[in-house]
Amino acid sequence: MQSITPDVHGIAVLLLTAIALFLFTRDRLPLETSSFGILVVLVLGFHLFPYVRGDISLGPSDFFAGFGNEALITICALLMVGKALETTGALQPLATVVSNAWSTRPVLALLVTLVAAAILSAFMNNTPIVVLLMPILVGVSMRVQFPVSGVMLPMGLATIIGGMSTTIGTSTNLLVVGISNDLGLEQLGMFDFMLPVVLVGGVGILFLWLVAPKLLPDRIPPLADTSPRVFSSQLHIKEGGFADGKTLSEVLAKTGGRMRIDRVQRSESLFLAKLPSVVLLPGDRLFVKDSPDNLKHYENLLGATLYNISDAEHPIDDDTPLKAEGQQLAEVVVTRGSPLHLRSLAAIRFSASYGLLPLAIHTARSAPGAQETGDLNSIRLRAGDVLLVQGTGDSIDALKASGNILVLDGTTNLPHTQKASAALAVMAFVVLSAATGLMPISISALLGVGLMLALGSLNWRDAAGALSTPVIMIIVTSLALGKALIGTGMADYLALGFVGLVEDLPISVILSAFILIMTILTNVVSNSAAAVIGTPIAISIAKQLGVGPEPFVLAVLFGANMSFATPFGYQTNLLILSAGGYRFSDFMRVGIPLIVVMWIGFSIVLPLLYKL
Repeated sequence: MQSITPDVHGIAVLLLTAIALFLFTRDRLPLETSSFGILVVLVLGFHLFPYVRGDISLGPSDFFAGFGNEALITICALLMVGKALETTGALQPLATVVSNAWSTRPVLALLVTLVAAAILSAFMNNTPIVVLLMPILVGVSMRVQFPVSGVMLPMGLATIIGGMSTTIGTSTNLLVVGISNDLGLEQLGMFDFMLPVVLVGGVGILFLWLVAPKLLPDRIPPLADTSPRVFSSQLHIKEGGFADGKTLSEVLAKTGGRMRIDRVQRSESLFLAKLPSVVLLPGDRLFVKDSPDNLKHYENLLGATLYNISDAEHPIDDDTPLKAEGQQLAEVVVTRGSPLHLRSLAAIRFSASYGLLPLAIHTARSAPGAQETGDLNSIRLRAGDVLLVQGTGDSIDALKASGNILVLDGTTNLPHTQKASAALAVMAFVVLSAATGLMPISISALLGVGLMLALGSLNWRDAAGALSTPVIMIIVTSLALGKALIGTGMADYLALGFVGLVEDLPISVILSAFILIMTILTNVVSNSAAAVIGTPIAISIAKQLGVGPEPFVLAVLFGANMSFATPFGYQTNLLILSAGGYRFSDFMRVGIPLIVVMWIGFSIVLPLLYKL
């Protein structure tokens, strides 16, 4: 084997790649921020210190090319097409079938759900499928007394398995296929690697159906509709009561600082400023929001009379209870890239901006400051946190329509409009055009976006909302790092080092070891980063071994998709973590055995199919 001596540029790129992989695992730092920082350092470094070696030269323009990469354009177009299926409610019939099946034969329904989720994920983004099925599974599992913890996590992992099977199943697949094609490998077709996924993934689905529910302890979803609702009401200050003649600060101190006062009314047209020194008089009305039990408690403490905000004539009692017509509860999941991520509710003025009242929060990990303040508005939100909010149906619908905040609520079905059929037809056209070779997937996906817009199944606001800044930035940065690794010769150097360690082993064992390395990497960093960096190394390894590169490219593709063992391995894992009440250890309980099953399966099937 020809030896390669790394130069200064190559060593610097390798060090920068290691730093990038570390930063990608830091939840405190937004993924788009770390990606952008790495890209700036890379571009600036090669601008100040140009790289020329023989007929190879690298400069900033080479790294900017990622923004126009065919795989990235295809991913963005497919995200838009998938958004049209979501907004038109084209998947609602599936939700109805799943819900009905769970009501009759839940064990068989779990298998149907896993298979359906896997099949759908082969052709569209996983996130809308998980968002569609999560509230349904929570509702039916409670209704038929089937532990929701045995359902939701297997469903999420099934979508990852299904996404492996086609070139458009995940962004990881498109990146691996696109990069390998750029490096001279023959273009992989839509279904060229479906057979190994069906064989191995089928065993994985059976594991998720028969074994995974037994490995998972019962978990209760952290936020349910049984949470106490918050009501707007009035406290009428009575003569002789505790609040009569007291300052506002004294009244708040009496309630332990827990009572929230929106405004103070003295007459029909006079509202007082909420100053601590304001003295309350008989007849004043305090407009407050809280649960019924707390409101009755404040009434007794202050010697006031409690009224519904819409009925100032009848005091609150058993005959005239608090009511909240038109109010709904909804769960809001914090995702990377959303306005809530790494910010507090107070910082974005959540209640004022969206007309919704936060009631409770479930955090995926301990939130600094949460225990000390006890104030929801001051907690710094992280990816995977779930907020329980209350508001009118219109407010919740408006939050959903904003397109940048993920709302999970089982009370409102996805809209099923007359545009749903058109959206399904366009999606079928995109898939079939690419599958039959009529046109490349990049062209059919772009054409699909155009057709969705022309037919009214998608508008520009939803199309723009479907794009994810973190996804775009990490792909562009990973592509730039991959190009730098190849151009400086470090990809070949790493491949030689790996081959040198395992050259005495059979090629099938080397392939198996490489799959395992990619699997471990993808559960620690982004799967896109693992795929982009791993693909050129895989091709170099195959070249050093003197074998065809395709099985090693598929080793990257399959390994980078097996992000089963950690909640941050895949975005849908984070959604499921909090919404299902899981713990980090639950992913390891199921994810590690599933990885072993899939790794052994691919280690057997790939060498047999490619005669290694």
